[in-house]
Amino acid sequence: MAAQTWTCTGLRWSPEGPELVWSGGRRSALTWGKRVAFGVREDSGRRCVGARGHACPTHTPVPARSTGARCEECGRLDRAHSVAADTIADDPRPYRVYLAWFGPGLLKVGITAEERGPARLLEQGAVCFSWLGTGPLMAARRTEELLRAALGVPDRIPYAQKRTVRAALPAGAEERAAEVRELHARAVSLGNWPESVAPEPCQVTDHVADFNLQHAAPATGAVTELVAGGHVAGELVAAAGPDLHLDTGGPRGVLVLDTRLLPGWELIPAQTKPEITFPAKEFSARQDGLF
Repeated sequence: MAAQTWTCTGLRWSPEGPELVWSGGRRSALTWGKRVAFGVREDSGRRCVGARGHACPTHTPVPARSTGARCEECGRLDRAHSVAADTIADDPRPYRVYLAWFGPGLLKVGITAEERGPARLLEQGAVCFSWLGTGPLMAARRTEELLRAALGVPDRIPYAQKRTVRAALPAGAEERAAEVRELHARAVSLGNWPESVAPEPCQVTDHVADFNLQHAAPATGAVTELVAGGHVAGELVAAAGPDLHLDTGGPRGVLVLDTRLLPGWELIPAQTKPEITFPAKEFSARQDGLF
């Protein structure tokens, strides 16, 4: 009898912590110390996951290293109604502008719907953050662009950079908050914010405990792709954004598994010793990117 297969749709952050979401809506809570083990069917390939609740009509193969798991047509459909892609302008909900810090020298400015609270920051793996202001969508977007240009901070940061700096975070919360406080002060001192966005005082929220980074050994590298016939087994010691930090034991230590690599594969249970047989790349001080 063929092994039961599971289809992962991604990782979500709930008030209780990170959860893996499966096709059909089932969720698996991810708790520290939990054993994470699964494999990829030997006779399978990665297929497009579709878009906006619709299956890909052609089940198109997608690259193993893609973090979107969508073919070109489904990717276009998915972006057709996206705040991040600037394809909508009439969302009536209030939006919050934020300043996020991922490690020494690595900050970004962004926006998120007020009703989502800090979920967007957890999804991005922000180690700490502060709100900057709240207002209508387009005013919040203009504020984001103003701050990006005036302060020289980006609105996007590759996950590879986040992982690299995450391995060497300052131990103290005040040290981690220092760059956020400094940049927040510079941001509110600018005099040409849109009138409908009122600046907010700096209140830094730290996610180190939410991610369990204070109790986990730094990661030494990251999985670059899943492959047919490969498997992973390890103890979950931390999580940040879409990344699971798995202790595989032995010389490889803790490796990062980006859960955005999972959708599109047929996954099966794995009963193996702690190890990862998927391709992985070690971090290095001179590394510019994982991929």
